[in-house]
Amino acid sequence: MRRLILVSLAAVLLAAGLAAAAVVYQARQYDATSTDAIVVLGASQWDGEPSPVLANRLDHALDLYQAGVSDRIITVGGRLPGDITTEAQAGADYLSKRGIPTTAIVAVPRGDDTISSLRAVSRAAKKLGIDSVTVVSDRSHLARSAAIADTLGFDAHVSGPAAGDGSAITPAYVGREAAGLLRFVAYDRWVLDSTR
Repeated sequence: MRRLILVSLAAVLLAAGLAAAAVVYQARQYDATSTDAIVVLGASQWDGEPSPVLANRLDHALDLYQAGVSDRIITVGGRLPGDITTEAQAGADYLSKRGIPTTAIVAVPRGDDTISSLRAVSRAAKKLGIDSVTVVSDRSHLARSAAIADTLGFDAHVSGPAAGDGSAITPAYVGREAAGLLRFVAYDRWVLDSTR
C-alpha cells in the first residue's frame, strides 16, 4: 500500500511538472504562421473600454494582422450582468478605431471562459469556412488555449504579447494554467469531444 501511494504521488508530481513545462514552453513560442483568422480571447471590459489585459491582447492581434498573419480578426467574449456591451464588441470597436476595416472583424459575443468562447468561435468558423486560427491570449494561457482549439478541430496556432499587462510568466499563473491543462486533458477534453 505504501509503495502504491508513493508511485501515485510520483505520477501526480511528474504530470504536474510536465504540464508546467508545457505551459512555459508554449508561452515562449512566437508563431507567425499564416492562418485563416486571428482569434482574440476575451478579458474584462468596462462600459465598452477594454481592460489593460484585453487591450494588450488586441494590440498584439493588430500587430499580427499588420504582419500578414491573417486578414481577419475574430473577437470573442460575452457580458456580465450589468455590462452595456460584450467583450467581443468592445474588442471589435477598439480594433476598428485603430484602422482595422470592419469587414475584417468578426465579433462573436458569446463565452465566459476559454472553452465556451472557443466553442462559440468554432460554430462561427464553420459558417465562415475558417479551418486554421491563431489564438491570442496571455502567454501563460496559450498551452491550454491551443489544446482546446485543437480538440475543436482547428489547425491551431497561438501567440501572446511579449510585454505589457497579462504577459508575465509568473509561478502563480504557470501553476494555475498547468492545473487547468491537466484538468482539460484528464476530463474536459472528453466532455468537449462528446458534445461537439
